Amino acid sequence: MLCKDKIKLIQGKDKGEIFVFALNACGWCSKTKGLLKELGVKHSFVDVDLLDSKDKDEAQKEIMKKVDRLTSPLIIINQTLIRGFDEDEIKNALNQNKKNK
Repeated sequence: MLCKDKIKLIQGKDKGEIFVFALNACGWCSKTKGLLKELGVKHSFVDVDLLDSKDKDEAQKEIMKKVDRLTSPLIIINQTLIRGFDEDEIKNALNQNKKNK
């Protein structure tokens, strides 16, 4: 599993398990992280391009277990995979969670 010290946790409303594989230099990744923050949703993310080569390889292997090709961002919301920034799809996945209050 990816080094825990490389993962950033953003506090907010608990909508379940939300994780973003992102690239620091990716505009769509920034939009995704910004949307989750704006919605006040608790989530974790890692900027894969800022990892050292060993951790980057590990992150890419983790991503490839979930999808057939690398994509940025890769958003996992309660086991729902979203490839790329899609605001409506992200909001729909968040609203499907039973923990919404």
